[in-house]
Amino acid sequence: MTIPCHPFTRPIVCTLALLALIVSSCAHDTYQQRADVIKDHVEDFYAHLKANRVGAAVHENQQIEAMAAQMAETVRKRAQFQGTFQVEREFALMKTARETAAQNWIALGQYFAIKQQTDKARASYQRVVDAYTNPAERTYREQAARALKDLNIVSPASNRMTP
Repeated sequence: MTIPCHPFTRPIVCTLALLALIVSSCAHDTYQQRADVIKDHVEDFYAHLKANRVGAAVHENQQIEAMAAQMAETVRKRAQFQGTFQVEREFALMKTARETAAQNWIALGQYFAIKQQTDKARASYQRVVDAYTNPAERTYREQAARALKDLNIVSPASNRMTP
């Protein structure tokens, strides 16, 4: 036995089902999409460094930092809903983005040190010391501070030429 229905009912039901499927997948996709974008920026950062395109590498890292700042703002705005799964995920992704950016600045400092561009290496390490001040980022600050001390062994700051 078939139930008679209006000829437009089937396409409308299919459209609504498809719309529901798309909407339900969007919440998950936003998080994964941001994670993928960060991953792409990291891959591009290292590809640019490998090809000696330092300016492009710096730009990629700045994009990661900008994403982290946007996520931090989102977390702050949603702070009233503490404990929600979405806010926790956003916070975790923001933390990962900041840690990744700090690691990239340290890698950039290492790149400059290898290239014997000690002033640029110092600036990159100092950026980590100055910008990454959260307690959870202490490891990166300490690593950058050690790298600055190591640079002073190789090329003391007092021996640098001034412009």
